[in-house]
Amino acid sequence: MENQIKVLLLDAGSGFYRIKRYPIGEFFGPVDMGLHLSKIHNSLNIGTGLLAGSIFPGSNRLIFTGFSPCWGGFYISSMGGAGLVFDNLGINLLSIIGKSSSPSILYLNRSHGEEIELEIDPVDMKKIWGEGRKGIYSLIDYTYEKYKGRYKNDPRVLATGPASEISDIGGIASVPIVKGEVTYVDTWAGRGGFGTKLLRDHGIVAVIYGGTFIDEDFRDRNVADKWFEEKYKQKLAAKDFEATTKYRFDPNFDTGGTFGVNYATVGGGLIAFNYRSIYFSEADRLKIHKDFIAGHYLKQFNDETIKTKQQKTCGEPCSAVCKKMNNEYKKDYEPYQTLGPLCGIFDQRAAELLNHHADMYGFDAISVGGILSWLMECLSEGLLTPQDLSVSGVPVFTMENFDLEKDSMRNARIGVEILDSIIMKRGILDFFKGPRRLARFLGKTRDMKIRDKFMYNSYGRNGWMVPNQYWTPGVLSPMPIMGKYYMHYGTEFVPPRELGKKNAERLFKELMLDNMGICRFHRKWAEEMVPDIIESLYGMKDSFLECLKGTVNRILSLNSSIFWEGDRNIDFIHAYLTRQRDVEKNDNPLLKEWIEQFDSDRKKAAFDYWYEIHKGIHESLLIYTDDKN
Repeated sequence: MENQIKVLLLDAGSGFYRIKRYPIGEFFGPVDMGLHLSKIHNSLNIGTGLLAGSIFPGSNRLIFTGFSPCWGGFYISSMGGAGLVFDNLGINLLSIIGKSSSPSILYLNRSHGEEIELEIDPVDMKKIWGEGRKGIYSLIDYTYEKYKGRYKNDPRVLATGPASEISDIGGIASVPIVKGEVTYVDTWAGRGGFGTKLLRDHGIVAVIYGGTFIDEDFRDRNVADKWFEEKYKQKLAAKDFEATTKYRFDPNFDTGGTFGVNYATVGGGLIAFNYRSIYFSEADRLKIHKDFIAGHYLKQFNDETIKTKQQKTCGEPCSAVCKKMNNEYKKDYEPYQTLGPLCGIFDQRAAELLNHHADMYGFDAISVGGILSWLMECLSEGLLTPQDLSVSGVPVFTMENFDLEKDSMRNARIGVEILDSIIMKRGILDFFKGPRRLARFLGKTRDMKIRDKFMYNSYGRNGWMVPNQYWTPGVLSPMPIMGKYYMHYGTEFVPPRELGKKNAERLFKELMLDNMGICRFHRKWAEEMVPDIIESLYGMKDSFLECLKGTVNRILSLNSSIFWEGDRNIDFIHAYLTRQRDVEKNDNPLLKEWIEQFDSDRKKAAFDYWYEIHKGIHESLLIYTDDKN
């Protein structure tokens, strides 16, 4: 195996580029390499792990790193399968600095034995976004049609949409191209707003890449099977099949994928109507789950997707087949949760309409879902008017007499109108600098209740992130990177100091996977096996782990998380703790003490709770401090 990380450094302003080589040992992957380059150049870095192109399933994620436009700090986003084609360029990382003088497409191609071909071609992005399938999909189609004749093998396109021009949460989308056909299986680097960064900071509206370069990838299945049999008494394929059960089909719940399994098991922990469900009784939440979710929303998914076996991969050979489809619509839990029940939508047709519209514009679906649900609640309570948002009406935002199809579609159509208003900057909706600033402004000038109904993690002065869609304190932790799974998101009660330590453990393991470009859906074996694989291939297990500790420490040193700004965050924690006592029948004395503190002085208790998590994070991460780093 080659012992170098090859980085293509590109100045998008001048078009100048060169390849720089770094020895493995100093850096091990796209995360630690990206952190190093970002701190020097404020670059956007796109790359693969050392195992890209190998026989290990899930090892071909494309990793994006840089300082996030919405979060404000160093961030990591990843895209399934797109690293397999990137590996054909014969490099490990693309680092973009500078800015093109006009919006442009970046073209990359390489034939074996030849130099990389690179062009930066100006385009009329607004014209392209307005044609064909519209938005990000039209740009994918246009880019592929323009350059496909230059590639011997199917290339891959990364594209941005109008959201990247007008907001801080523009995502980057891609789809596998199979035998010359652009598929519907869209994959996203959504969280962190790297589409915004690609377009705003670097003037690149799309990237097309591919080639036929062949490098030395690990392909010896007999050797890999021996490693896995020694560890698990199973061959690689068998262990991976077992590890990815949830994402393919779980017979325990007669469904599959994140959408199916999460909704089948959530019960009274359901989040709906912009988190207003946390104020409902357990009986009402269970009724919503039984009638709205299990009896309709999930049933539609199971009938249309699971039973018909509409399952695809992200573009690499993988037994998880985690992309659950209904024709052109891909069903993942968090997008169909934030742009579903969180927005008062419990019908697949309505959710498809709103999700597709958000995707077409190129928004990070989870973030924009949090924005829409916030605005829709404010509309429903009269804190904002339809004129404020340039929409035609008010959503149905209560469970009483809710018509699953009619009211879901009404809410979806209002959501579509709000998305259009955001793109066109109609009414009060200007999100160029992010919704947190707008929420603060509206709170000061109109009613503080407007700000308090917006659920987000705060970072620095303006950074923000809609939390992951689980009713658990981990998703509101003061971690240096939030919105991903770099924290403990189990629903069981964990005292906040211990929660901080669990967060730190999760951060370490998730960073290890991202630095290797491995999908977290394969974590049940990858977290244990990756260090040993590095030792077997490079003889550098100890160096690998020490480098990872240094990376964790550097990321922690950049942490500017601040205490929760809105009351909804505090209520989220308080209601969770109460539910643990009353519903889950948890009699932990520490749980009782925290509930008493919240009941007595909720803001003081919340402040103490937040800082206890913070202390646990730092206590745990002290072990990663290395004076040499």
